Amino acid sequence: MGVYANTVSITQFTVTGDMPGVDQFQWFSKKLSDRGFQTIENSTEESAEGWTLVDKPDDSTFDVPSYFWRDNFIVFTLRRDQRKIPAAILKSHTGRQEAVFLAQNPNLRRTPKHKRDEIKELVQLQLMTKCLPVPLTVDVVWDLKSGTLTLYSLGTKVIERFEDIFRKSFEGFSPVIIHPFARAQKLLTGQMLDSLHAANQAGSDAVVALIRDNQWLGWEFLLWLLQRGVSGEGDFSVCCLGNLTKGETFSAWIDDRIQFQGGGEEGGIQKVTVSGSQDSYLEAISALKGGKRITSATICMEKDDNLWKLTLKGDTFGFASFKCPQVRVEKDATVDQMSEREAVFYERMFLMDQGLQLFDSLFTIFLNERLTDAWNARLQVIQAWLDGE
Repeated sequence: MGVYANTVSITQFTVTGDMPGVDQFQWFSKKLSDRGFQTIENSTEESAEGWTLVDKPDDSTFDVPSYFWRDNFIVFTLRRDQRKIPAAILKSHTGRQEAVFLAQNPNLRRTPKHKRDEIKELVQLQLMTKCLPVPLTVDVVWDLKSGTLTLYSLGTKVIERFEDIFRKSFEGFSPVIIHPFARAQKLLTGQMLDSLHAANQAGSDAVVALIRDNQWLGWEFLLWLLQRGVSGEGDFSVCCLGNLTKGETFSAWIDDRIQFQGGGEEGGIQKVTVSGSQDSYLEAISALKGGKRITSATICMEKDDNLWKLTLKGDTFGFASFKCPQVRVEKDATVDQMSEREAVFYERMFLMDQGLQLFDSLFTIFLNERLTDAWNARLQVIQAWLDGE
C-alpha cells in the first residue's frame, strides 16, 4: 500500500530542525540523492537500502523538482532490497559440499567445525549470486507547511529503519512519532494544554515513557467514542483547522472490530476481539465489566455521504487500514500518465487531510471533556450503560 492507494496504514511524525536558508530544492535534491538506493542485482551483497522516486522506484536521481516536490509536499520512497536464501536450500547445498570434503578426506569421520563454517560461507556466497533480491518499498510524504511527515507503514522494524536513515540523510533533523500525548499537545492550547500536562503520567519526556505511561488516553478515548455511538450521541462538529469549515457536522462511531486487553485470572495478559455487526454490544460490555480496556478499534467517520474508516491502535495512534472515499480521476487521452498520477496524488492528500481533520476534531472534543469536570458526569453515564440502565 502506497501513497496512491485508497486504503493505507500510516504512522505520522513531527520533524524537528530548522530548514536551511539556501535553495531548498538543491538542498533536498542533494540530501535524498546522497542516500539514494543503489541496486545489488549484479553483486553478492545481501541487502541495500535508500531513497527512490515514488513514481519510479528504480530511479534515485532527485534532479527534477516535479519528480518529488509537489506544492508543500516532498514525496519519496524508502526502498530496501534483500536477498534471503531459504534455510532448507542452504542446509542441502552445505551438506553436499561437506560430503565431498569427507570423501576427499577418508580419515575423518566428520567435518571439523572450522571447515564446516568455511564451507557454509562459501556455499552461501555462491547461492547469493543466483538469488535475486526482493524489493520492499514504503512511501513517505513530508508536508513542509505543517511540519508533519507521514510514513505509509505501521511495521516496527520499518519505522526503526526509516528513523535511522532519515537522521543520517538529514543531519540535524529528527522525526518524532505523533503518539496520543503528542497529538493532544498539538491540538490543545491555553488552560486545556495546562490540564493535559497536569494529567501526564510519564516520569520523563522520553517518547517511550510518554507512550507507555499515557495509554489511558487511547483507552478512554475509545471507550468514550464507543459509549457515545451506542447511546445515539454520534454527531459531532468540526473544531480543528483544515479543508473542512469549522462548525460543520459529521458522524463518528466504533464498529466492526474491537480489541480488548486486560489481566487474566492467573495474572497473565488476556486479549479478546469482538468482530462483526454489533447490536447491543453485549460481548464488549462483558469485556469492559471484566476490567479489560479497548486497545484497538475500527472507527467510522461520515460527512456528506463520504465515509472514512480506520483501525486505531490506541497505544501509538497508528492508523491501520485507513480508507478514504474513492478517488475518481477522469482519464483523458490528451493527459500523460505523470500528470494523471499527480492529480491522483493531490486528490488523495485532500481526502486524507479531511479524514485527519475529522479525527483530530473527534479527539479534541474528547479531550475537552476528559480534562474538565464534565468527565465525572461522563463516567456516570458510561457506568449506567455498562450496568444496563
